[in-house]
Amino acid sequence: MPDKNNQNNSEGASGGIIRRVLNANPDLLVRALSAVILAPVALALTWAGGFWFAGLVLVGMLIVYWEWYKIILQNTQRPVVLLGYLFLLFIGFSYFQAQPLWIAGALIAGAAVLYGAGGFDRTARWVSEGYVYAGLTFVSLLALREGDEGLFFIIYLFLVVWGTDIAAYVCGRSFGGPKLWPAVSPNKTWSGAIGGVVFSSLLGMGFVAVAGGSQLVWAFGLAVVLSAVSQLGDLFESSMKRRFKVKDSSRLIPGHGGLLDRVDGLVAAAVFAYVVGVVFGGQLFDPNAGLMLFAS
Repeated sequence: MPDKNNQNNSEGASGGIIRRVLNANPDLLVRALSAVILAPVALALTWAGGFWFAGLVLVGMLIVYWEWYKIILQNTQRPVVLLGYLFLLFIGFSYFQAQPLWIAGALIAGAAVLYGAGGFDRTARWVSEGYVYAGLTFVSLLALREGDEGLFFIIYLFLVVWGTDIAAYVCGRSFGGPKLWPAVSPNKTWSGAIGGVVFSSLLGMGFVAVAGGSQLVWAFGLAVVLSAVSQLGDLFESSMKRRFKVKDSSRLIPGHGGLLDRVDGLVAAAVFAYVVGVVFGGQLFDPNAGLMLFAS
């Protein structure tokens, strides 16, 4: 018969470990619950594509802009920032009308109006840059999803970015070592950054192989760059929050902070992938042909 004392001791030890983890991370359960609720919804809308994914990205664009200027302005009021919403909605309209010149014009005009109406000062410049950031978020993510083999590429992108985040955390905690950029993000290490790149690149290449792609070396190389870019995007947002003495971009997602805190790496990687796709022969509304992950 099993020793009840040993069994009780084992259960007590397990319970002690759980309590220590929860004490060290008091918002862990809230974070987990938020992820369990929101992640399946986002993935389902991504899988559905079309109107559903467009609506998701449109709402995300507006939230990103809101969080960005809230970081910059904090408790000050500048009603002129509301003009940014009108320009962003026009970008959405222009995209669905397949008018690239309208989109480019709205990006330039909106940034100029926000900068000028804000008084051409440093704060106005930051707000206008946030507007461009939000607009590029919408265009790049939607074009990548709706382009040729869009579902496969967006899953590849998600795997690379999420794989980077997870592996960087695990490797950083496991191996430690020199800090990546202590003045901006004290917890990030070079071991985490390298581990994130290696793991996510193998994961991305593996997905392309399973999905039937033949350009495996290119898939690995592209993932290496996208992983690095996503980490730079994360560091950029961290530096911006540190500059303006803000912990989270908002409190929109319980336990996680704001949407911008969760998608900074994804946005950077998506915009980079979009530019690469267009430069290498893709179209403005279908950059995936230039990315060549599924070329024969």
